[in-house]
Amino acid sequence: MNFNKHFDIQGQHAFLSASKYHWVNYDDSKILDHFDKYLATQKGTQLHALACELIKLRVKLPKTKQALNRYVNDAIGFRMTPEQPLFYSINAFGTADTICFRDDFLRIHDLKTGISPVSLVQLEVYSAYFCLEYDEDPKRISMELRIYQGDEVIEHHPEGKDIKEIMDKIVRFDKQLEKRKLEMED
Repeated sequence: MNFNKHFDIQGQHAFLSASKYHWVNYDDSKILDHFDKYLATQKGTQLHALACELIKLRVKLPKTKQALNRYVNDAIGFRMTPEQPLFYSINAFGTADTICFRDDFLRIHDLKTGISPVSLVQLEVYSAYFCLEYDEDPKRISMELRIYQGDEVIEHHPEGKDIKEIMDKIVRFDKQLEKRKLEMED
């Protein structure tokens, strides 16, 4: 049999893919709801890419209450680095939407394009990754974490001891994971 060549879709997954087969149990309403969420996720990815380029090019947006505009303008104003990977180990890393560290002050901002409730824990984990990677004592520095969503900016100033607890958990869990990997090799 000579199978058809589909070079344009190699490495991609269809919305109605076999590997994510749960859609076979959906009704018409649920599949459309699921598709709307999928499209919203794609839009969020595009908005993050746009924000990153605007920040890199230092192109400010009109002053409005919209999260995207405030996020971009604040990142430019604070001279932040967009899409910065933070790495502790192969088991513990992530990418901060925007970050800067200057004069013992860590600032991390996150753009949320959806409507789901947000949690500042993600930004606290980024703070822990930063402190681990750059050997900073979270009790010695000040931090401001912000989430931009809708027309709101949520600001948080975590306690150093709380970030230290997350750091300790990362280190402990990373050791456990590495030990498990070695056990699996034997």
